[in-house]
Amino acid sequence: MTSPSVSRPGHPATSLELDEYVAFARRLAMASAQIIRQYFRADLQVELKEDLSPVTIADTQAEAVMREMIMERFPEHGILGEEFGHYQPDAPYQWVLDPIDGTKSFISGSYLFGTLIALVVEGSPRLGVIHHPILDDFLVGDGRQTLLNGRPVHVRPCDRIEDAVLLNTSHWNVFNYQNGPAFEALSKRVKRYHNWGDCHGYYLVAIGGADIMTDPVLNPWDLMALIPIIEGAGGRITDWHGNDPLQGDGIVATGGTIHDEVIRWLNP
Repeated sequence: MTSPSVSRPGHPATSLELDEYVAFARRLAMASAQIIRQYFRADLQVELKEDLSPVTIADTQAEAVMREMIMERFPEHGILGEEFGHYQPDAPYQWVLDPIDGTKSFISGSYLFGTLIALVVEGSPRLGVIHHPILDDFLVGDGRQTLLNGRPVHVRPCDRIEDAVLLNTSHWNVFNYQNGPAFEALSKRVKRYHNWGDCHGYYLVAIGGADIMTDPVLNPWDLMALIPIIEGAGGRITDWHGNDPLQGDGIVATGGTIHDEVIRWLNP
């Protein structure tokens, strides 16, 4: 993935190319995957966090190893991780980590989960990775192109809601945060509707396997990697109301052509 140097506003461009950040992100993904695979379909103790979401030793150990690698390689950079929070939150360069996005799938023995890694520069996500530890698929985007295992991928053409495949992480969660009946109406109009959610849903939109992915609410560690991946594949990603995904609530990602119509269905 060839890109110009990442420069900080008001600072000279760094000599480190974005390609080198991609290579480092791949090393992060490989290191975390080595830990995650050890615990996959194992007899794990599952704990509940304050928000009642599950966490396992695989989540914490995988994030810990990535944080250690970042601190060693880029000591001036900051980190935001789901399990251990912020480190140097005022640093212009921030690595945003979700070691296992889809822990419920992981603890159920399903491989439909992934590791999310993002590089955010001055608040703007410049690089995003979805890595499937079990499949060993490495999807990386920089907002201008997205590569799956080194090959360019693109969203697929879809001009009608009736031809679309719609994905969502948690059906009933839509009723907790957004307009549930409107979402159900959309789910009945599309060609197919599945709960292939978490990062796997965005992965499928980016590689042309699905047309719409929705989440009624997301945390920063769930979101940051998705933006350059979807946009790099030629798609659109906004909040639930069609606005800046960094400023709103909920996320909608599509191949682009039907995005505005999807937003209208979700917000009648």
